[in-house]
Amino acid sequence: MGMVTYICDEVGPPKPKYGSLRRAIEKLAKWELGDVLYLRVDWRDIQKEPGKLEFPEHWNLTFEMAKKYGKRVAFRVQLMSPVIEPQSLPDFLNDKVPMVKLGTTDEIGIKGKVHYAPRYDHPEFMKAFKEMDNLLAKKYNGHELVEYVDTCMYGFWGEGHTWPFEGSPLPDYYTARDTFVEIFEHQAANWSKTPLTTNTQPDYNHVGNAEVLEKTIRSYNWLRTDTIFIENEQIDVLSNRPPWIGATIEQGITKGNTGDLRVVDGLMRNENIIAHVKDVGPNYFSLWNWHDISLENLMSYHDKYPKALNNLAITIGYRVRPSWIWSFEKEGYPGLVLGLVNDGISGVPGSLRIHVRDTANTFEVSGSLDPGYPLPGKVRQAVIMLPKDTQWEGLRLSAVIEIKGVRRPVTWACAQELEDDGTLILKRNL
Repeated sequence: MGMVTYICDEVGPPKPKYGSLRRAIEKLAKWELGDVLYLRVDWRDIQKEPGKLEFPEHWNLTFEMAKKYGKRVAFRVQLMSPVIEPQSLPDFLNDKVPMVKLGTTDEIGIKGKVHYAPRYDHPEFMKAFKEMDNLLAKKYNGHELVEYVDTCMYGFWGEGHTWPFEGSPLPDYYTARDTFVEIFEHQAANWSKTPLTTNTQPDYNHVGNAEVLEKTIRSYNWLRTDTIFIENEQIDVLSNRPPWIGATIEQGITKGNTGDLRVVDGLMRNENIIAHVKDVGPNYFSLWNWHDISLENLMSYHDKYPKALNNLAITIGYRVRPSWIWSFEKEGYPGLVLGLVNDGISGVPGSLRIHVRDTANTFEVSGSLDPGYPLPGKVRQAVIMLPKDTQWEGLRLSAVIEIKGVRRPVTWACAQELEDDGTLILKRNL
């Protein structure tokens, strides 16, 4: 969970007027409000020849800074983008994959550009894509720094559409649907330890988005959206997703200059966005100035008006605490009943696993809640039975979250001070 600092979007990484790219990325990575560093690159940016990946400087710097500052990384590889010439595909595919002309538009992308889309169903495209994803997953599936990976989808920015162009480069709906189901299933098999996030884009171009979305949820992968204001269908999918499914919202925020704030009815645009983000209940939100990435641009707003972003940062995702802890004994066996509460705005995107152990580490008892629980604003009770004649006072209570079989520690969101290892020492307080 957390706030996602954008390091690179579809027009590239920061372009500092002064100083180095390293310094610009380090400033973004160091900012305390951000938890995850995000990269959006084109296929051609990470692969120049078959059988080998070559990552750009800003990619490598991002992973370096994530490790240095205790952050994590999320990324997307675009198969198609309207803001790049000539296309997102690597050059070695130019003569192998047919390109279908879509036309020109001033609605998105480079003005005057003639847009082409690849035949995603072509054997050479599928072969090359699967190889690229295999190489990427071999390196990053289950990587200690990787938080999630965006699903590669159809169309512009990999969002699942080529609006405003109708139709698709594929011959019919069924070919398109089967193609993108195959692309998704290949990714789902590869990314067995790391969540994939699939866009909730309505199927404007009839390429099987609904089927891909269904398969995403049923395989315990997650959701993402690039807007919460355009298509109402996206809001319904996000807000009513199963509680164990994570969600990330991308929405650019304005700078802090008076002319950028766009105040309507006394409410700044950014405050309006953040209020609606909370309504959907996501796990992640973007810290992003659309196509103008720099810490200075983010701080120009946050320095003047910190309240909205700061409040979102301490409520987004799940915030779990043992609100009640009762003790009991049955036939000489002591037990604990935990009344667990979630102060966040989303469910737990996986299973919360509770651990109880003694200080000397002579025993440890653990068990999992149902995936997604406790729900926001609700109490979920759990019973932990202890070894016979155990004294419960002084025991250590901790939690981990399990996602796709991978367990990571959770920090209790309670008022009491925790130990250095994140455990809460049990004591009588009532």
